[in-house]
Amino acid sequence: MLMAEEENKEISKESEPEAEVLEFEFNEDGEEDLKKTLKKLRADLKTCKAEKEEYLTGWQKERADFINYKKQEEERKANFSESMRERILTRFLSVLDSFNMAFANREAWEKVDESWRKGVEYIHAQLNTIFEEYNVKEIGEVGENFDPNIHQSIDMTPTEKKEDNHKISEVIQKGYKLGDRVIRAARVNVFEYNENAK
Repeated sequence: MLMAEEENKEISKESEPEAEVLEFEFNEDGEEDLKKTLKKLRADLKTCKAEKEEYLTGWQKERADFINYKKQEEERKANFSESMRERILTRFLSVLDSFNMAFANREAWEKVDESWRKGVEYIHAQLNTIFEEYNVKEIGEVGENFDPNIHQSIDMTPTEKKEDNHKISEVIQKGYKLGDRVIRAARVNVFEYNENAK
């Protein structure tokens, strides 16, 4: 039992890494020259400090780069998600347009079977609810001032009323905003003041 412990100690001693051996300088008499040794130790310490600073600076730079990378990835994912949501909602605008065209002729719509009409109106309401949940709002109302940022002018309508100049006379196709961003400009006709208009 005792021999096994001694063998284990010898094996562990052999596997330990060798410590760096400090070399001392000696003068002609064989005595250690402390000044030279101290000078060498200071030089080694200076080198070690410089390496430590270099490694620390490198580590801090890599850490900052990684934090910036994570932020950029999160921002990229958020932008991608927003872009996909906008594309999907934009595709459904044509469906909403179809509903609006069907409801535009009120007389013909009232003649449709009541139960069928209520079903279609319910689907339309569901679609509008989804748009509301995603903060999609209609833009383009008759009577508001023309704004090229949110309106697309299709035609000019002459008017004798000076106060109606550059106001929306008719909405051809509704526009929509997703939050603050216009995803489709409203297609409109605009009043143009003309003294001789009739």
